[in-house]
Amino acid sequence: MPTLSNSVILVTGANGGIGTQLVRDALERGARKVYATARSPRAWDDDRIVPLTLDVTDSTSIAAAAVAAPDATMLINNAGAIPPSASLLDVTEADIRANFETNFFGPVLLARAFAPILAAHSGSALVDLHSVASWAAFGGAYSASKAALWSATNSLRLELAPRGVHVTGVHMGYVDTAMAAHADGPKLTTEELVRSVFDAVEADQFEVVADDLTAAVKAGLSGPIEAMYPQLHSSEA
Repeated sequence: MPTLSNSVILVTGANGGIGTQLVRDALERGARKVYATARSPRAWDDDRIVPLTLDVTDSTSIAAAAVAAPDATMLINNAGAIPPSASLLDVTEADIRANFETNFFGPVLLARAFAPILAAHSGSALVDLHSVASWAAFGGAYSASKAALWSATNSLRLELAPRGVHVTGVHMGYVDTAMAAHADGPKLTTEELVRSVFDAVEADQFEVVADDLTAAVKAGLSGPIEAMYPQLHSSEA
């Protein structure tokens, strides 16, 4: 069973609001070391935090991170990107591809690079941060990339379980960070989200459904498609 005590954790997107909370809370829960990765790593005020340059869209950078962090016992794929529009039709092809590079290919290639490292340590874990957008297609390329990551996480869970690596997928609505500053309605705090993530990992849970919105959307997946997307009714009028 994974544990935060004496763990060595690599967090992608560590400069952002959720990433920073992951780094801080991991240490509070007993992590021995946290690799805080970003394209441009920042300085931290704790010797247990190791800033590490990582571009999740670059295979060479991913390989270098695996070499630099051979003692990692937990990989948290947190880095994400949002395209300039929620439309699949109006954004450029480059925007769509860039979104998938960050939200899908990056986490998958990181999982591949770190799989042997995690498998070599008992109590290891992979954590992928998805979104309610994994299950609700309101975000164009963003939703599509998160849905793809959700599917990949399920596949990785099956492949890594025999190697002793626990995989947890995290689904949530808006979180009170700069990325969601434009959004109205309820928002999780970063503290609430990260607490639920680490609680789930240490309880050996496979999935986090972090808020009521996400729970309602997940429940709706078993219903008819027009119930999930009522705007389809108006398009038929």
